[in-house]
Amino acid sequence: MSRVAMYASVKGGGTNEMVLQHAPLVKRIAYHLLSRLHDSVQIEDLIQSGMLGLLEAIKNYDPTQGASFETYAGIRIRGSMIDEVRRSDWTPRSVHKKSRGVAEAIRVIENTTGREAKPAQIAEHLNISLDEYHQILLDSSTSKVFSVEELIENTGDQYLEDSHNNADHSIENLSQEHFKHALTKAIEGLPERERLVISLYYDEELNLREIGEVLGVSESRVCQINNQAVLRLRSRLSEWIQD
Repeated sequence: MSRVAMYASVKGGGTNEMVLQHAPLVKRIAYHLLSRLHDSVQIEDLIQSGMLGLLEAIKNYDPTQGASFETYAGIRIRGSMIDEVRRSDWTPRSVHKKSRGVAEAIRVIENTTGREAKPAQIAEHLNISLDEYHQILLDSSTSKVFSVEELIENTGDQYLEDSHNNADHSIENLSQEHFKHALTKAIEGLPERERLVISLYYDEELNLREIGEVLGVSESRVCQINNQAVLRLRSRLSEWIQD
């Protein structure tokens, strides 16, 4: 169904009221995502795609599935914004390839040593300098939606789609719960500074500059720490994630 057709199919008094009620949620999610995207991404585009996600949520929400509307709508809104960013992804393939290489290096090092992979070890494994490694982390920050939220989207959004389309979704439910448990464990196992940045960024919703002020480091350094944390999570959740 086209976006225009979808809007026409759900437009009505009740829908308009729900759209107005949850429009602030769309804007909050849009501004939070914008803080980690390339400068070419416009807030208006995110909000527009988010509103379409909200309309989709209003149309498809089923309260008997257990999730609150706000939870369901939030995932749909983020998913719609992420899809829009993916459609216009400007990032060179080389950046994606290098990011996957870092995640694989982390996986190999940690599986071999049984300890967290240090930046110097990762750079050595990749046969590059530490400066080059840090540049990969900075470049990766503009790659699609480089975040914990994207890890969740890779399984969470599909689960919600399945749960609303299948009469028996116990398998999908179990799989989603296992993934959440694995993600929680992986976050808990991050090095202390990486875990703190993840918490401040995704739980407290501080931006990179504010986190830098808390930690006493530059905004670019916070970006590197955040991206290294996400790559470490990708390496530890590789069985769940297909790039």
